[in-house]
Amino acid sequence: MADEQESLRPWLVLHRAPHIGPATFYSLIERFGSPGKVLGAGSAALRAAGLREETVAALNAPDEAAIEADLAWATQPGAHILTLADTRYPARLRTLADPPPLLYVYGDPDCLELPQLAMVGSRNPTPAGRETAQEFARHLGGRGLTITSGLALGIDAASHQGALAGGGYSVAVVGTGLDRVYPARHRELAHEIARHGALVSEFSPGTPPLAGNFPRRNRIISGLAVGVLVVEAARQSGSLITARLALEQGREVFAVPGSIHNPQARGCHQLLRQGAKLVETAQDVLEELGELVGYQVTADASSGEPSTADPKAELDAEYQKVLECIGHEPTSVDTVVERSGLTADAVCSMLLVLELQGFVAATNGGHYCQTC
Repeated sequence: MADEQESLRPWLVLHRAPHIGPATFYSLIERFGSPGKVLGAGSAALRAAGLREETVAALNAPDEAAIEADLAWATQPGAHILTLADTRYPARLRTLADPPPLLYVYGDPDCLELPQLAMVGSRNPTPAGRETAQEFARHLGGRGLTITSGLALGIDAASHQGALAGGGYSVAVVGTGLDRVYPARHRELAHEIARHGALVSEFSPGTPPLAGNFPRRNRIISGLAVGVLVVEAARQSGSLITARLALEQGREVFAVPGSIHNPQARGCHQLLRQGAKLVETAQDVLEELGELVGYQVTADASSGEPSTADPKAELDAEYQKVLECIGHEPTSVDTVVERSGLTADAVCSMLLVLELQGFVAATNGGHYCQTC
């Protein structure tokens, strides 16, 4: 353990020095040979390598308290710091143009080598979108794909939850240090992911949730995965950044289509116009990724695909009529009354029953949409 920590120290010094991102980090390694040799190069050589005075000063007199804090963090059960020289560093991430020199991992680092599907989407999804993400993740996680996302509100959380509910693994790539959970309401979810997968960050312990960290971590989400599935995304969405990065990295990109009236579906439709693969079922994803991850994909009844039987057929005629008047886009009660010809009292009563049975979900502004 002492030798391992000593070998980590030069990497941590470079990592914590100001103005050293992945590109500068690797140019220094290429120039001098190793992090240890960078630190022993001397001020003149470091200046000749193009480093700023502030950076040279930090390398000559590193923040020892911060380095010791990092090393102490790594002594906790389940805590790991992987350098690019570590054999446990995920192979898919090594192929990036700018892989993080260090990865902080809490959980099982071996799961980072498992076939992963990244799932991303809106932080404010519709109820149907949230359910779609959960069901896709539950099924795909149960078939052996590790579900990777960013621990954010909305589709990210639903994807992690679905994978865990299906008995699969999940990986969360976060934009803070691993000594904190953001958003705080996902603390229990983060702990569950660490027990059945891993939390991953390129940021040192103590790093707060700075806005610039989240777009930056998206390249790791897509880089760890063999493909990215987008479930609900507005046109101006961080999820589209992840999809673009995935294309640049040579990963497969999938998108779930939605209603033309749903603003949260427009980003997915944009991706589809740009060549993303349209998926309607989890089986569609498995058929595309089967060869990449070594699956023998079948479409038989034992595949675990959610049942295609229509539960609406068991409803009374008037309840079916109300459902037919509600789209998958938000629909107002007044619109349902107008379309169905039923009284407002009857419609409100039936909507309550349908919501309790899971056929519809209430959305903002007193509207409803179908969930199945």
